[in-house]
Amino acid sequence: MVLGYFIGISSPYVSLTKISLPSNLVSSLAFGDDHRRPSIERFFPEHLVTPQIYVPTNPRGAESLPPRIVVPESDFYLRRLWGEPSKDLIKKPKYLVTFTVGLNQKDNIDAAAKKFSEDFQILLFHYDGRTSEWDEFEWSKRAVHISVRKQTKWWYAKRFLHPDVVAAYDYIFIWDEDLGVENFNAEKYALFPGCLSWYIRLVKRHGLEISQPGLEPNSGLTWQMTKRRDDREVHKNTDEKPGWCSNPRLPPCAAYSLTHSLLPVYNDLVHGWGLDFALRRCVEPAHEKIGVVDSQWIVHQFVPSLGSQGETENGKAPWEGVRERCTNEWAMFQDRLANADESYFVQHGKSRI
Repeated sequence: MVLGYFIGISSPYVSLTKISLPSNLVSSLAFGDDHRRPSIERFFPEHLVTPQIYVPTNPRGAESLPPRIVVPESDFYLRRLWGEPSKDLIKKPKYLVTFTVGLNQKDNIDAAAKKFSEDFQILLFHYDGRTSEWDEFEWSKRAVHISVRKQTKWWYAKRFLHPDVVAAYDYIFIWDEDLGVENFNAEKYALFPGCLSWYIRLVKRHGLEISQPGLEPNSGLTWQMTKRRDDREVHKNTDEKPGWCSNPRLPPCAAYSLTHSLLPVYNDLVHGWGLDFALRRCVEPAHEKIGVVDSQWIVHQFVPSLGSQGETENGKAPWEGVRERCTNEWAMFQDRLANADESYFVQHGKSRI
């Protein structure tokens, strides 16, 4: 050991340009004795010394890497296990659509998934742990499947739809499993193949950054803003019940959508209630960039699948416990946001107005 130490310090730079490893050693190390491989040559840098690099702007834990080797973003593109990486993707999906699903709604999801072409990467979040049964659908074999039992759409979104992962896509559709899509056509191409889908064309035309398809008026609406209108392509404001809107440019009369934006807030709140009222903080001016697409509409079928994922507690049915937490989280989110706002203004010596 002492001799090895002195040899090491006397030769700080080890020049190993090429090492040929015996096939039996390579096989036992990398593949096991049952999978023999021919002798391979591995090439190493001439100097096995870590260069002294420190880049504080790199992601935490990667400060010692040169910037050109650090990739700030990822994606859900599916790649092969063979061949040249540059040839993996014949066509890169432009858009991402996600569904939070249970197997009981597979036929409904099948109908919805078929509305999206290969321009869309499909991502399924499985809350019931059942994934292999979806292989009966051809599109499912090209989809990304993430399975964690008894979690909500918002729980998945905050963990798997990180901005650095979804940045590769022009638009993201985050959908529930109980939407009727007979009147929604994501792939209604206009005059020639290859142009943007009709829905996305409308979103671009009207300058919407956050949007949702209009909801069929007879499907049990909570807010008038989400109601489909049959006299226009898109609407960005509405009239509500007397006293509900303190400002016609604020929710629920404007700057409002049931779409849940990727707000990176509060990992312990999983239902997302109340976030639709905070979407206006993500774009400016919100009353111009948030809207509802009326000419492409859907039906909310109100399938109570989420409630069945709860548990009986204190004499309450599973769905009652889930609903109670939904309303409690809404109040908690409002309080936390108000307190965070107040703390910011106090810290910076600013007025709220």
